[in-house]
Amino acid sequence: MGKVAWSTIHAGVHRRLKVRPMLPQGTAVLAAVSGGQDSVCLLKLLVDLQPKWGWSLRAVHCDHQWRADSAANADFVQQLCQDWGIPCQVVTAGTDYPTEAAARQWRYRVFEEIATQEHCTQVATGHTASDRAETLLYNLLRGSGTDGLQALVRQRSLTLDGTVSVVRPLLDLTRQQTGEFCRQFNLPVWEDSTNQDTRYARNRIRLELLPYLRSHFNPGAESTLANTAELLTAEVELLETLAGDLYEQTVASATTATATWRIERSPLRASPLALQRRVLRRVLQQVTLVQVSFEHVEKLVALLSAPNGSQSDPFPGGAIAIVEGDWVVVSGLEP
Repeated sequence: MGKVAWSTIHAGVHRRLKVRPMLPQGTAVLAAVSGGQDSVCLLKLLVDLQPKWGWSLRAVHCDHQWRADSAANADFVQQLCQDWGIPCQVVTAGTDYPTEAAARQWRYRVFEEIATQEHCTQVATGHTASDRAETLLYNLLRGSGTDGLQALVRQRSLTLDGTVSVVRPLLDLTRQQTGEFCRQFNLPVWEDSTNQDTRYARNRIRLELLPYLRSHFNPGAESTLANTAELLTAEVELLETLAGDLYEQTVASATTATATWRIERSPLRASPLALQRRVLRRVLQQVTLVQVSFEHVEKLVALLSAPNGSQSDPFPGGAIAIVEGDWVVVSGLEP
């Protein structure tokens, strides 16, 4: 590719990778490339920074077959990778995934399989501060707690054994910046027509809500919201650690024989409400195996100080919580 033209974005990403070592020297990296401006910007940066970091680079493209031009999109990505000397694998969906959430789960399974197969320890995605802001707003409007609001962390384990991580090196850049970067270097970008479809809630947030917030409230709304998500990430990490310790002290988990959870009330009641809710949410997630709502958790919180013999309404799946002395006993699961 000849001599690399160095931009402020190159310098910024290079500097941040030194501060946050999510792509250590010599790492084998699998880049997820859709062909859109964010992933093309990511791939270009990885290729240009590779001589300084000694990475081994590969790319993967997932073809959902949702659009008539999806095969052409895959060919575009393969050609781009070939031009830049990056081995690229295209994986085509074998079934029609009805929702974006189901398609996303499939994509990440593909990333895990190929990363493991090719001995890559990091999977890099092109998520930006704009994606982070949109995710925060999307989850906020759906009634998510802090865990949902801090989604899209910089790095998380992809495999159970922690041998492969997902990393997001562009979380400090907005979509506007990745677009400017692509124009600056005349990079080819595949325009995905579904990104303009306002039937999807995320697109309405991107195309209608965020522009409104920028023009009427804060021109830097995306970066501000992304910074909020960054703060929440650290706070959630701390709360999860504390809640884990408290769970061990106060909850006797169910066994196959009893199928009941016993929660000790007095030490939990003496703890901060934020930790009470996290411990009780964790119990309910195991009991119901479905999405746990705020109302479900509050039913259990109320039982921490309720009189002996008090009980809850049934939870999803039929479980009921009853106060027995200093314990809340959650039982009555349907088979």
